[in-house]
Amino acid sequence: MGFVREYATQAPERSAVDTRAGLQILEFGTDWCGHCMAAQPLLHTLLGGYEAIDYRKIEDGRGRPLGRSFRVTLWPTIILLREGEELARA
Repeated sequence: MGFVREYATQAPERSAVDTRAGLQILEFGTDWCGHCMAAQPLLHTLLGGYEAIDYRKIEDGRGRPLGRSFRVTLWPTIILLREGEELARA
């Protein structure tokens, strides 16, 4: 999928994330978060060439269940998953 510029306002269901085959990277944040904006050039450099990794930017905040299910408390939070299992987070 490659690098994504916009945060998706519609998050997938947790069950869809858990059952997805292969590698996934989930980035939780918001368009107005200063730390999220500052991280974008580095993320673009790191992830721009990896088309085989499913990379999703998901808008997080109050009332957003996917971020809560991953215990996201700070933005940006980046989670690497393989076959739905968390391998690492930053």
